[in-house]
Amino acid sequence: MAPGQQRPVNSRRTTDTPEGSLVTKARTIAALLIVAAVILYIGLDLGRFLTLESIQSRLGIIQQYTDEHFVVAALAYFLIYLLVAALALPAATLVTLAGGAVFGLFWGAILVSFASTIGGTIAFLFSRLLLRDWVQHRFRRYLGPINRGMEKDGNFFLFSLRMVPLFPFFVVNLLMGITPISVRSFYLISQLGMLPATLVYVNAGSELGQITSLNGLVSGSVLFSIALLGLLPLAGRLLVEALRRGRVLRRYETPAEFDANVVVIGAGSAGLVASLIAAGAKARVILIEKHKMGGDCLNTGCVPSKSLIRSGRVAATIREAGRFGIQTGAAVTDFPAVMDRIREVIRRIEPHDSVERYTSLGVECIGGEAKIISPYAVTVNGRTITTRSIIIATGASPFVPPIPGLDEIAYLTSDTVWSMLELPSRLLVVGGGPIGCELAQAFNNLGADVTLVDQAEQLLPREDEDVAAAVVERFTHEGIRVLTGHRVVRFIGNPDSDILHGGVMEAEHKGETLRIAFDRVLIAVGRKPNVTGFGLEELDMPLTEQGAVLVDESMQTAFPNIFACGDVAGPYQFTHMASFQAWYASLNALIGWLKKSRADYRVVPAATFIDPEVARVGLNEREAVESETGYEVTRFGIDDLDRAIADGEAHGFIKVLTVPGKDRILGATIVGEHAGELIGEFVLAMTHKLGLKKIAATTHIYPTMLEANRFVANAWRSQRLPKKWFPLLEKYFRWHRKVKREQEDS
Repeated sequence: MAPGQQRPVNSRRTTDTPEGSLVTKARTIAALLIVAAVILYIGLDLGRFLTLESIQSRLGIIQQYTDEHFVVAALAYFLIYLLVAALALPAATLVTLAGGAVFGLFWGAILVSFASTIGGTIAFLFSRLLLRDWVQHRFRRYLGPINRGMEKDGNFFLFSLRMVPLFPFFVVNLLMGITPISVRSFYLISQLGMLPATLVYVNAGSELGQITSLNGLVSGSVLFSIALLGLLPLAGRLLVEALRRGRVLRRYETPAEFDANVVVIGAGSAGLVASLIAAGAKARVILIEKHKMGGDCLNTGCVPSKSLIRSGRVAATIREAGRFGIQTGAAVTDFPAVMDRIREVIRRIEPHDSVERYTSLGVECIGGEAKIISPYAVTVNGRTITTRSIIIATGASPFVPPIPGLDEIAYLTSDTVWSMLELPSRLLVVGGGPIGCELAQAFNNLGADVTLVDQAEQLLPREDEDVAAAVVERFTHEGIRVLTGHRVVRFIGNPDSDILHGGVMEAEHKGETLRIAFDRVLIAVGRKPNVTGFGLEELDMPLTEQGAVLVDESMQTAFPNIFACGDVAGPYQFTHMASFQAWYASLNALIGWLKKSRADYRVVPAATFIDPEVARVGLNEREAVESETGYEVTRFGIDDLDRAIADGEAHGFIKVLTVPGKDRILGATIVGEHAGELIGEFVLAMTHKLGLKKIAATTHIYPTMLEANRFVANAWRSQRLPKKWFPLLEKYFRWHRKVKREQEDS
């Protein structure tokens, strides 16, 4: 797509069937009714009757008429309230208070309860008729999980919204109309859920209606009614939480006393951060880890892989030293020394995640296999620990696909590759995601003959095609054999060889079979959440389609006192996102019963540490198209950046997606040297809602790679200069020069 070009949003076709025609007619009638009601409301200025001043001035007359004609007045009030609720007019609170003042608590509550529920149901039906199909189609990518959640727990969710008015009731009416909840359920739950608020507001209105002097404002009953209004949201929240806990936890016996406030299972990135936060709040925290403190990131993931990548980059730099005018000998890899360095790096970082450090911070650390035996109890090493809350942070493990013959070969994964004692001559890497790409290039740089095979049609399948193309171009230039679109059929061991882990892979590509011999094979096709072996099966814990623990935005599972964070919860298997989620898990585990804190995934950065590095935050073009999000794209080639040219790294690009016609950033992708560092400016901008204009107006040091961010922002601004006025400006300055000369001549 050309810079600045807007991606159109697809429109949805209406099926030409008798049923479709009937629905279209119903939608037309509903739309006309709404438009007519709005025109009448505005044209006749009916809003003047629904103001505090108007109601106060007429309250005596209305009260007298009601005393004389109660049934007629009640019916008129009922119809007025029904219209206010159905049309979502901004006067429901005032009309409710007026109902209490005129009809008293008993009849006012009855009239308001039924009128608000029926009116809300009418608004619900209008929303369902006019908006549901369009919204479900337009945002189907995001609404799938929500629809499934509504089908399972929609009734309780609606009840929660009615009890705890986080949103105005008319907003709830409209939003529920686009969900799968039934009309009957909506009506009955709304009637029940809104009743407490109805009673409180009608009671307040009845008390206020009895005030005849200023002294009445400080009477006990009036102050109590006002206090109830303020306490209603808190009381509703506590009631909903109590109902939810009771519904799920009633099968389990609550201990008379708890050994801990929080038990954290897993001492990886998520578990360590969660423990640190809870202990920092002076809660009693017990952290259980069955293997090593630091989890995958320290021992088999981020730390060792980046150390290996660094050694590979040094070797590659030495081989390319001639480009910089430096003559060296051949780069010879001492593989045992490389592995020793990796272990030394781990040893230097280990104290940050050690038992000693966390014990000093107030965390009780236990080594052993945890078992959740109830939402209130965990066993480890024969000890039963009772706890208020549990945080699951068990991480993920390499996924090994069931490929015939693979079990007969001593294959490697991202967990076991660090046990290698010698560099393989021929390394086969299966998997073209971030892990596969990083390790394939690192081992190639160290001197292995690497073949990278993936069933997908491109490497890094979540990235845009131009990103993958840049990576393949570099890999091919470096000698890595890249085979995309190849489905691995089977592995065949080599019985005549002493190398038990060597063999042949057979892959199918466009109907043909390809055979590739290897000395070692690394399986890197993804990671699966660790959800078995510690009690989740017995709890019947709900999981996602990807096999992760199902959590909401507060990291809460189906059990109100059990939380999950990090790779075991997903959807992002990044160390920084594990830490991000751990904050919410620990906070909600401690005080979530009072106030929930919810994670916001709108700004999620990620990087693949290959050469060129690939970093991204927010949407890329692939995701924007899939979600039918309109966008404009602005691009800057890093090959034109002074610092990149000076460093011999003049390759790659920055691509930014923005809202059409605006500088608000939807996402940014960077391919090039230090992309993982450069993306930080866009992460900051998106987090704090700063547009490209702010980046363009920020001074960047020259010469740095960071200047590329300013240049892409300037490119966005340049594309929007008022070029149609340029000819007039040229004429003006030509005239200005001429006037200057004439003044000098005179």
